[in-house]
Amino acid sequence: MARPRTFDEEQVLRDLRDRFWDAGYAATTLQDLMRISGLGKGSLYGAYGDKHALFLRTLKAYNAEGKEGTRATLESEPRAIDALRKVLVAPVGPGADRGCFLANSTCELATEHADVRAEAKQTYDALADLIAACVERAQRDGDLLADEDAGELARTLLTAQQGLVYMGRAGTDLETLRATARVLSNRLLPIA
Repeated sequence: MARPRTFDEEQVLRDLRDRFWDAGYAATTLQDLMRISGLGKGSLYGAYGDKHALFLRTLKAYNAEGKEGTRATLESEPRAIDALRKVLVAPVGPGADRGCFLANSTCELATEHADVRAEAKQTYDALADLIAACVERAQRDGDLLADEDAGELARTLLTAQQGLVYMGRAGTDLETLRATARVLSNRLLPIA
């Protein structure tokens, strides 16, 4: 009879995700995963599968949290335009040099791993859909031109936001990131 699990699975997954996030997939070893989780190889694989399955699980959990966080941000402001600005500049702040786990993982693995590429595409498409709905609300409010394609603007905003993520990851200082975010916001979401 199998013994019941006696560890906080969600906390272990967050800790393992952070290792993948900080070191990258290739540089994260089985020994790292065992040390961080406190599990032996058999228990780790029994609970999560192999390294790649574990990585995908942490990535999917991160993406689910990110989509929910984006949804909450987009619904947090009375004016949709203000919520859109908030989402656009979200990557600018302390920790910007860490980047985004999804973006980092996509750069490292999407070329060779179709499942990572598919997960990234699904997540970015879902984020663009959330942003497009907020763009449509801003159009109804009269804060954005009604004849602009909401989907195109949403993908443009997401691309601009991810550009800020990559600049932060590359070590661009916060002052420069803030100035860049301000210009992007003013150009893409002009104040009415």
